[in-house]
Amino acid sequence: MIRVEDIVVSFSLGGGQEHMVLNKLSLEVERGQTVSIIGSNGAGKSTLLNAVAGTVPVRAGKIFLDSRDVTALPEWQRALYVGRVRQDPLAGTAGDMTVLDNLALAARKGPRRFRLATPHRFVREMEGKVAQLGMGLEQRLKENVSRLSGGQRQALTLLMAVLSQPSVLLLDEHTAALDPANAEMVGGLTRKFIAEFELTALIVTHDMKRALEQATRIVMMHEGEIIADLSGAEKEKMDVAGLVRLFKRARGAEYAEDRDLLS
Repeated sequence: MIRVEDIVVSFSLGGGQEHMVLNKLSLEVERGQTVSIIGSNGAGKSTLLNAVAGTVPVRAGKIFLDSRDVTALPEWQRALYVGRVRQDPLAGTAGDMTVLDNLALAARKGPRRFRLATPHRFVREMEGKVAQLGMGLEQRLKENVSRLSGGQRQALTLLMAVLSQPSVLLLDEHTAALDPANAEMVGGLTRKFIAEFELTALIVTHDMKRALEQATRIVMMHEGEIIADLSGAEKEKMDVAGLVRLFKRARGAEYAEDRDLLS
């Protein structure tokens, strides 16, 4: 479960000026729910994920994960609850370390059975986990991650994010840098892991078709605020053209370029 209450995030522009990124934003996501977050550039989508993860501090408001107030907790402590995958396939793994060493780092914050497992047993368990990716990486556990393709690294990053069995998964354009085949593969693994581990997921994307397909709820942001929140029958009957119309209507003005929402 994720609950943010009236959070404010702003950055100094110098000279006493502040740029408001999130403006008293509130959002509650039930346990096991997947939410797609869409909106214009600069809407605050990634900043919302950063605030939940503890990467950026909030100036006001509260953040709760699984009913626990984590507002004052640093990022490393919130990592016990949060798994995260960013857009850059190189960002989530250490390229100069082996596949197995990367998995070991991810497992250290996870269940007790991983920390106490013997080396031989750990290798066997990781072989089984990596085999789920369907890429043959279970045969390459001792290779450096730098030798993997972008799609393989992003799939590995996704596995590492869920390996510790967090309650919350934050995905920030995690398929945007991949070619269509790898994007579809990583998207399929994402759906599989979310269902398998009953994760609460926030997925930032500019692909509105994917946003509709991957989530049970759509949250649309603009200028640090939520301007639309669709779920149930309202979301099910929505299409991409409808989302664009909704965005224009919610702003109170026509956009000259629909691409502003897609970029």
